[in-house]
Amino acid sequence: MKELRHLNKYFKKYWPKLFIGIIITIIARLFQLVMPSYVNKTITVVEQFINSEIAKTEAKSFLLEYILIIVGAALLSGFFTFLMRQTIINVSRYIEYDLKNEIFDHYQKLSLNFYKKNRTGDLMNRISEDVNQVRLYAGPAIMYGIQTLTLFFCLVPLMFIKAPTLAAYTLIPLPILSVLIYKISKVIHKRSTIVQEYLSSLSTFTQEVFSGVSVIKAYALEPQTNEELVVLADEGKNKSMSLARVNAWFFPLMILLIGISNILVIYIGGMQYLRGEIGVGLIAEFILYVNMLTWPVAIVGWLTSIVQRAEASQKRINEFLKQDSELKNGSIQLKDIKGKIEFRNVSFTYEDTEITALKNISFTINAGETVAIIGKTGSGKSTILDLVARLYDVSSGEILIDGIPIKQIDLTSLRESIGAVPQEAFLFSDSIKNNIKFGKQDASDEEVMSIAKEAVVHDNIIGFSKGYDTVLGERGITLSGGQKQRVSIARALMKNPKIYLFDDCLSAVDTETEEEILSNLKKASKEKTTLIVSHRVSSAKNADKILVLEDGRLIQEGTHDQLNSKEGYYKELYENQLSGKEN
Repeated sequence: MKELRHLNKYFKKYWPKLFIGIIITIIARLFQLVMPSYVNKTITVVEQFINSEIAKTEAKSFLLEYILIIVGAALLSGFFTFLMRQTIINVSRYIEYDLKNEIFDHYQKLSLNFYKKNRTGDLMNRISEDVNQVRLYAGPAIMYGIQTLTLFFCLVPLMFIKAPTLAAYTLIPLPILSVLIYKISKVIHKRSTIVQEYLSSLSTFTQEVFSGVSVIKAYALEPQTNEELVVLADEGKNKSMSLARVNAWFFPLMILLIGISNILVIYIGGMQYLRGEIGVGLIAEFILYVNMLTWPVAIVGWLTSIVQRAEASQKRINEFLKQDSELKNGSIQLKDIKGKIEFRNVSFTYEDTEITALKNISFTINAGETVAIIGKTGSGKSTILDLVARLYDVSSGEILIDGIPIKQIDLTSLRESIGAVPQEAFLFSDSIKNNIKFGKQDASDEEVMSIAKEAVVHDNIIGFSKGYDTVLGERGITLSGGQKQRVSIARALMKNPKIYLFDDCLSAVDTETEEEILSNLKKASKEKTTLIVSHRVSSAKNADKILVLEDGRLIQEGTHDQLNSKEGYYKELYENQLSGKEN
């Protein structure tokens, strides 16, 4: 159970409620122990009446008193059982809530490299299915475990006090049960881990299918996808059945052993009764004791299974919680940021592909400048923007913001100063208005509409039946590519940051709309540092400075007029696009 030690901090946090729940659990079980002894007394009274040892009136009085005590004890036991569930089960829900928040918070702190190495389905499974398995350990397992221990520690001594010989024979099957549980639990632990890992694979597969359903339909891959799911489902069924077969041994074995205990009570107790050593009432009392032990003993198997599955799940959770982000947070807060950006001999290699995207790049962008970055696909344009936002750390060299090394700046402070529009526009499954307000949560409706007009998407939005309240499908699938890009631009403009990062965000709009957006962007980004990555010269020609990249190297730098006046990649690109436009 070493992996489950991670939960100790939560048990400490909620220890008052947990302690009260444990006390209530013990009280509830103690009231349950009242019934067998009074059943014994009731049978003894009946025996005494039959043997004419007491009068009928006296017998009725005793019987009424004992029955009322039995009923009262049962009601009190039920009441405290209700309180028990209200405390311990509630604690498990609090722990589930805290653990999910801890995992989600940690996920957000991890770098992009982490998300490149791990699949979304696996991340989702660990925060949902695995956490649920851990919750069962933090609640039901503790609750029923305390019940079981209370009954064992109270019943077994009580049985030996009342009839040592009968108790010894009655409890003979329990050591055998302990050995069987130990053997089977080892197998459960191993198979539980395999099942949990498979569930992650299944979640990943279904998540990718649903996300890429348009591609699947376009290529008519439904039959092939279904066949793959059938294979996965069959594999999962086999793994789950393997675990179920082991779990299936618990209850039959326990019921068998409890049945043997009952037989021993009747046989040994009957022999002692014939010898006059005990009464019939004590035999009935012991039968009740044995059957009271039936559920606790039977539940040991279930508890063992829960603990083993929780251990396997917590181990998977801990694997991610132990991973630290490669990005170590700085301490310097950016308050009055100007927006000056310097790259000094920066090189960067992607860890997952080992592709060197930038090779010894150096340039300076002054505060308030608009800089366009041009180059072929794979030349390192987007990487520059990722490094400015510090989504990655440079492999060598240094990046400075306002003269401060970027690694020394607090990440939240840095990113709050940046408005980014990624190459692949991502919109949330929410209203268009809320997607735009993502850049400024307290924005008014008038501000939203004004910003949408600047991004040249207002006319498209009001054309929808619900306008700005139109709820988008997953990843903004309701909108066209160009509309998604413009809503993303509106989101960045709404934030009104000191640094804008536009990553080829006009690729899906026509040239006329592009020119209108660029004109609006120029006004909005006045006195703000703006980096625009583009394949089109039209997006770059009005920039204060143009950087031309090729194979990770900076091959040209200057204004549109400067670069267009000499032979090189930029002039060739400009002439090609100009002739294409004329044609």
